[in-house]
Amino acid sequence: MAAVAVAALLILGGASTAFADDTGGGSNYTPRTPTVPTLAGSTASGVCIGDAPWISFSVTMTDPDNVATGHEVRLVLTDGTHTLTIDLGALVNDKLTGKILWPGADVDSSGHGIAWPGWTGTGDHLVPTTGNYAWTRGTHVTATLEVNPSLQVPLSYPAATSACAAPASVPADSAGILPVTGLNVPVIPIAIGGGIVLLAGAGLVLARRRQHS
Repeated sequence: MAAVAVAALLILGGASTAFADDTGGGSNYTPRTPTVPTLAGSTASGVCIGDAPWISFSVTMTDPDNVATGHEVRLVLTDGTHTLTIDLGALVNDKLTGKILWPGADVDSSGHGIAWPGWTGTGDHLVPTTGNYAWTRGTHVTATLEVNPSLQVPLSYPAATSACAAPASVPADSAGILPVTGLNVPVIPIAIGGGIVLLAGAGLVLARRRQHS
């Protein structure tokens, strides 16, 4: 019986030693905290393509310990009163890049803009409206990329340029509004006024010629 007891003590002692070795010193063992995933370096920006506003995005998730609980990417826009969530797609190998039309915008089969946020109507009959996601063009809108981590990114509506004016300018309507410069200037009244001035000048020239003749 004594021999059995001694053998049992030796076995238990060896097991305890092995356990202490596996845990790095028993009570002195400190569990390792996994690295928190991050979206640092990800971007979203407003771009103009074919007179249509788009959101171009590049998302990269750094997750060395594979602790993220999801891989679906969303873009959340808010101005404090309105909130809009846009699904961008799923990360593949922790990356996702692409572009999506700005809310309220639309393009034709050729990819040219035919609708813009803050405007309503069809064809050449477009009028400003507070609907159709007009608020997304505001200066106080914030944008956040969300997966499991999240990241607030700077995003603003694309500015008008000579090559891509429609997104930030006034679309043409039946009143003859200039769409290129963004100035709300009636074209037809200017044309009529110019014609009247031209006719008046021509009449004055003829009258002087008759006087000299």
